[in-house]
Parts: sequence; C-alpha cells; structure tokens
Amino acid sequence: MKRNRQIDIKLALALAGTFNFLCCCARACLLPFLTLYFRQLGLSPAMTGIVMGTKHLITLVWTPVASLLSKHYNKRRAVITGSLVCSAAVALVLLLIPPTDVGARIGNCNKSELSPTQSSGGNLIESSVGPTTTVHQKTNETLGVTTPPDTKSALSRTSVHRLSPDNITTSVNDSLGEPSIGAPIVNQTTNSVAAPVRNKRSTEEATEKTHFDFLGSLKTMDPLHQLFFLILITVSLFESASAPLEWTADDGLYEYLDYADASDRYSSTGVWGLLGAAFGVGGAGLLVSQLSCFIADQTPRSAVHFFCYAAVAVLALPVASYLPLYLNKKRDRANGLLKAMQLVRNSPRALLCAATTLLVGVATSAVDNFLLWQMQDRGSTELHMGMSLALALLSQAAYPLLAGRVSKLLSPGRVLAIGAASLGLQCFYYSFLWGAWAALPAQVLSCFSSGALWWAVKVQCDDVATPGAERSVRRIYTALSVHLGSALGSFVGGLVVQRFGLVWLFIGVAVGLMLWCVCLPVLQWKAPRQRRINYSRLLAADASEASDSESEQERDWLDKAMEDDRGNNNHARRANH
Repeated sequence: MKRNRQIDIKLALALAGTFNFLCCCARACLLPFLTLYFRQLGLSPAMTGIVMGTKHLITLVWTPVASLLSKHYNKRRAVITGSLVCSAAVALVLLLIPPTDVGARIGNCNKSELSPTQSSGGNLIESSVGPTTTVHQKTNETLGVTTPPDTKSALSRTSVHRLSPDNITTSVNDSLGEPSIGAPIVNQTTNSVAAPVRNKRSTEEATEKTHFDFLGSLKTMDPLHQLFFLILITVSLFESASAPLEWTADDGLYEYLDYADASDRYSSTGVWGLLGAAFGVGGAGLLVSQLSCFIADQTPRSAVHFFCYAAVAVLALPVASYLPLYLNKKRDRANGLLKAMQLVRNSPRALLCAATTLLVGVATSAVDNFLLWQMQDRGSTELHMGMSLALALLSQAAYPLLAGRVSKLLSPGRVLAIGAASLGLQCFYYSFLWGAWAALPAQVLSCFSSGALWWAVKVQCDDVATPGAERSVRRIYTALSVHLGSALGSFVGGLVVQRFGLVWLFIGVAVGLMLWCVCLPVLQWKAPRQRRINYSRLLAADASEASDSESEQERDWLDKAMEDDRGNNNHARRANH
C-alpha cells in the first residue's frame, strides 16, 4: 500500500461491518441447530458431545496457525475466500450422510415419535471387543427399539451354542476343515493323539482374533457407529475449513485501520456480528418452521439450515473481494500471544478472570449443545428455538447501552461475578422448562451473562495488557472460554446427559457456577491489584499539569506586575505631595 493513497475510513468500516454481519449470519443459520440435526440422525448425547468437543479443539489449534501462515505468505484474501467456499461445500456434503433406521423416524417433525431415552441416555458406546450380539442388543435398548421375543431367544440360543464346551471341538473342526461328528473316522488313534494339538492351535487363533478384533470391527461395525465416524470426519473437515476465517479477516482489518491511525474505531464492527447472528438464527428458525416435514424426496426440512449457510457464505464472497486488508510485517502475532500469556500469568486477578471464563465456557457449551434438545422435548419447534436464541443475542448486543451506568455502580470484578451468576440462573431455569415458549424469558439475562461478562473481561484486558497487546490478551481469554472451555464442556456434558439426563446437566452446571460465584469475590479481595502504567494517561496528566503550572505562572506574573504598578503609582503620588 502506497503512502499517498487516500484511505476512506467510513467505507472500510462499512465493508468490514457488512462482512462481519454476513459471516455471523451464515454461522448462526447452521451451528445452533447442528446438534439437533445430529439427534435427528440418531446420534446419542455422548457421541454428539464428542463431535462438538472435537470441533472446538480443532478451532483452538488450527485458528492461530492458519492466521500466522496466511500472514507469512501474504495470502489473507485467498484464505478468506477459500474458507467461505470450502466450508459451504463441506456443509452440503454433511447432508449426504444417511441416517440410521431409528434416526429416520426421529427426523419426522412429530414429537410423539421421539424416544424418551434418546434424551435421558443409556450406554451406547460399548467396547469393540466382545460378543457382537451384546453390543447390538444394548444399542437397540438405548434407542428404544424393541427386539421381538423370537429374535431374543434365537440370539440367546446362538450365544449358548457358541459358548458350549461340548461344541468347541465341533466348531474348531469346522474351521480347520476336519470331518464333523458322525463322519467316518479313518484313524481313531491319530485323531485322538492330534486332539490336544488342534486345541492348542485353536487357542492361539482365538488370541490372534481378539487382538485384531478392533481392526475388523471398523469394517463390520453397526450402522450407528458408522454414522458417528462419518459425522466426526465431516465436521472436522468443516471446522478446518471455516476456522481460519475469523482471525484472518480480523487481523487484516485491524492492521488496515492501524495504518490509517483509526484503530480506535475497530471495535465498532463487533456489534454487527451480534446483529447478523440474531438475524440468521431467527430467520432460519422462522423459515424452517413454515415448511413441511420433508421438503423433497425423504429430505427433512432441517436440511434448509445447511442450504442457508451455503447461500449466505456465497453472498459474502463479493464483499470479501473488496474487504480492506493490510499486511504489517513488523507485527509478530506469535510473540504477541506468548507475551499475552505471560501478562495473564503474572497477574492474580487476571488468572481469576481466566478461570472464570474457562468455567463459563464449560457452562455455555452445555447450553449451546443441549438447550434445543430440552426445548424439543417440551414441544418447541424451530420457530420457538430461533426466536429464543435471537432474543439472547439482541440482549447481549444491548449491554453497551447500560455499561456506563453499571460501571458507576459496580466494579469490573463484581460485574464478572454477576455475569457468571446470571448464566447459572439461566441454566437452573432451563432445567424446569414446561412449554414451547418457556425458555424465552430467561434469554433476557444474556444481557448480563454474556454482555456484562465480556465487558468485564475487556476491562481486565485493558488493565493487564501493555500498549498494543490488548487484542492478544483478549484472544487468550476467548480461546480459554469459547474453545477450550467449550471443548471440555462438550465432552463432559455429553456423558452427563447420556448417564443422568438433560435436567441434571443444567442443574449441575447451575450449581457449579453458583459455587464459583460465591468464592470469586473472596479470592478477588485477597488477590493484590496490579494495574499497568497507562503512559498515554500519564502524558496527558503531565500536559495538564504543565498547562496548569504555566497558567499559575502567568497569574503570578500578572499579579506581580499589578502590584508593582500600584507601588509605582503610590510612590508618584507621594512625590507630588
């Protein structure tokens, strides 16, 4: 970029806001409803938690790496364009995965066809080593499939026959090509002598079969586990394609505004992301709710979420081609992140804030992954779900209007505790939903559970960070909460739902947050407060003090001159007399 090139700041902010709006709108059309689609396909809560946790871990690792590579090779615009195109393509590929037989019935819009054990759980993930009959039988019981009595008796007879000691020799002879019982015996002595040898050989083959049983199960696994691995691979590809988008565009825009000495206006584009997400989740929910259960030949209406994501992502491509980007080769993002980690580690209050964001991330993943399951069990449709999530995002976007008044009444540490407590109240409320619209009132608390909490985190970042390191410190907190905390929460949350049910998941999360909010003020009170020296404020204070001293000197000089003038006048009067 040449120095004599004129930069239009308003146009750059308009393009950045539009791009942020479209990207957040596209993700909101799909991601909030993704776990609900997995449930329709037939995945268990534990499997859903594993898929979502893997998704967050990929984002945690791949996002900074992709951002550094795109800057090193100066390919930011190519990475942004490729991320939009590839993620849209992989999202559509996910629709090609066929559901299980049970998932085909669950995919129907009628709630009465849903199995109650699908939300309360069961033990779906079994060891791959063991009788195949037991695995299928437990899988069917968990999914609510009733096995006919004749089939159960046949399976039990087969198992007993297979494990009967009297039939071991017969089965071994069949596998080795020996004559069965009742066939003419050529040499009884030879067969009687060779019997121990055949039994030893049979034992060795059984041991080798046990060792390679896992590899064989990959080819002969049941349809449910085949579905799980296909979804896991596809979601991993989707997140690998979409993860580099946010940081790459964000770095390019910030360096562009910093080059134009307008980096203070960078934060104004964040509100457009929240508005875009609210529009996307609400619009997608409204659109899907107006459709019939199947929009085409055995294609459920939930597939519209994937089509909406692809359409909005393609719509963002022209904006991406004109997005203002700038490469500042003097900035080293890797060293910035390492320095930010050191700043957080050296401050006790910053560590408490980091622990709070990590715990909030664990709780938020439970809400994001399984709230729609709970609402669906209470009779909610996509319309109720979309409107509830849109209200939460709008409440979060409205907090900056209250930040000035709240900051005068409460310190950032107390605001942080109140935000975590508000999230705990929301989770406790979600455990007692009673109707389709019951979740709507609790979404207003997102103004504090999300908006106030992240405002307090931003203030903490400003207190800890040195000049120029504020964004890196903020990304450390974002990685702890949105990615690492959400990954841990997804893994644990899926197992809790599988074992105890949805209600106990939300109650457990609420109790954990409340206990932490009781301990947090005490720990903050004991932790020493370390504020960094704000050099800009110091220089401003020095300038004001200098101006005050100059004005005082001017007043002193004027008073002295007036006194001298009065003295001269009095002396002249005395001389005249």
